[in-house]
Amino acid sequence: MTSDSPLLPRTRLRAPKAAAIAGILFSVLLIISLVLILLATPPTPLNETGLLSQTPAVLLSLNLVPFAGIAFLWFMGVVRDLLGEREDQFFSTVFFGSGLLFVAMLFVSSAVAGSLLLLTSRFPESELLAVYDLGHSVARETLSTYGIRMAGVFMISSCTLFLRTGVIPRWTAWLGYGFAAVMLFRMGYINSLGWVTLLFPLWVLLVSLHILTASYTHRSDHLPLG
Repeated sequence: MTSDSPLLPRTRLRAPKAAAIAGILFSVLLIISLVLILLATPPTPLNETGLLSQTPAVLLSLNLVPFAGIAFLWFMGVVRDLLGEREDQFFSTVFFGSGLLFVAMLFVSSAVAGSLLLLTSRFPESELLAVYDLGHSVARETLSTYGIRMAGVFMISSCTLFLRTGVIPRWTAWLGYGFAAVMLFRMGYINSLGWVTLLFPLWVLLVSLHILTASYTHRSDHLPLG
């Protein structure tokens, strides 16, 4: 009835591709960051040279985290836009809140780790161990105990919304439930090294790739033949 009505379908059609790109960007950046920091961070502040060094891998991983968080916020926004009027208010509130808490804890953990690298270069070697242990424990617990559980809650609410709206295949949603259970209950304590954290960006990557593929398939189905 108004001139605004033709713009709504076009705006909605952009959402799937934007969600997929943001999700892929978040997943790739976070996976690279987590792998680098898990492989490069020593168990103690003392290495072969006697001091904890700011290795390029650790510095790169910490610098990638803010961009991963920004991409994740964008991913949440465009997913909500993709769901549109089909969005359930209850699960959407949990979806939004748990996503924000995950990003906040990811940033806090990274900030503590970055501050630890700066502090260890200023303390005498005799005091490094206590400083490192405190900072390492805070950063590790923030991400692997609290942040990972918020990611699990985010996955549960996302999978519920996806199942109700049919945005992604059912098997992908059920796989997300399984990953979320592992992260929430830390089954077998398999995240003793932090590797279970990778389940979250891997699942987001899987969902994003499906959304991207489906958006191109939907577009090709509506192209005029000949």
